[in-house]
Amino acid sequence: MSENSHSVAIGAFIIGALLIAVSIAVFIVGSGVGSNHERVVMVFDGSVKGLSVGAPVALRGVQIGQVIDINLILEEDRDNLIMQVVADLDDNNVQRRGKNSEELTEELIERGMRAQLNTQSLLTGLLYVQLDFHPESPVVLADIESPYTQIPTIPTELQKFSRQLEEVDFAQVASDLREIATGLKTLITNEKFQALPDQMESTFASFTRLSEDLRKTLARSGPKLDRVLDSTSATAAAANEQLPRLAELIEKNLLVLEGTMGAFENTLTEVDNLVNEDSPTTYELNKALRELALAGRALQLLAKTLEEQPEALLRGKSEEPQ
Repeated sequence: MSENSHSVAIGAFIIGALLIAVSIAVFIVGSGVGSNHERVVMVFDGSVKGLSVGAPVALRGVQIGQVIDINLILEEDRDNLIMQVVADLDDNNVQRRGKNSEELTEELIERGMRAQLNTQSLLTGLLYVQLDFHPESPVVLADIESPYTQIPTIPTELQKFSRQLEEVDFAQVASDLREIATGLKTLITNEKFQALPDQMESTFASFTRLSEDLRKTLARSGPKLDRVLDSTSATAAAANEQLPRLAELIEKNLLVLEGTMGAFENTLTEVDNLVNEDSPTTYELNKALRELALAGRALQLLAKTLEEQPEALLRGKSEEPQ
């Protein structure tokens, strides 16, 4: 009896030891001890419907981890809701070349790695976390308390489009469309608008008549225009023939004119010499003028004498007046 109890105790001890060993192994595997696992946190400001614990985390399509926790955080100061997603990344799925860095995640973030929510399947609507490089996007980190490295997040193009749709005021758009429809209805029912087709038809008919008149006018004026062009060509030909002769005649007249101008210039020089103060002609002219002045005074004296003594012509000039 005692031996059976002893065997049972030994068996229970062995089973307990095995259970403890299995539990320790499960704990080690789950906690990542002994492997290159890294915990990261991501904050999304939109809905994470379709994302669940265990969802894959992929870097350009290659799974490097999985989601292990999803928390909803309410910021009471700003009345804001943010979604905090914790993921476990396995560095063993990333082969490194060149310089090895212990802080692989931070190095990738500096290179532009960002997190986005993408759809695994359109049928199921399940989401996964996609990591890719967007170096043009700024690093925006949420203000949270977490011991893990935070990966910046950016919205997908679909999320951006959804946000733009949410910002659209569909009520205002409907009101504007209603006003446009009302305006179109008013325009279409207007009498002037309804008369527009008849006016356009009349205008087209006028254009048709005008084109026919222009065609007839061109047909009538065509021969006259040809004759005018022929006359112009003949005139141009005659002008081309007579222009050399005319140029020669003008050149001869210019030579004659040049000679005439030279002779006129010489004449003016001679006249200038004649009227010069030092010229003999001017001296003789001045002398003749002085003699004429003396003769004029002598005639004045003679006239005065005859006026006072008329008999002086017969008796001669008396010395003293009577």
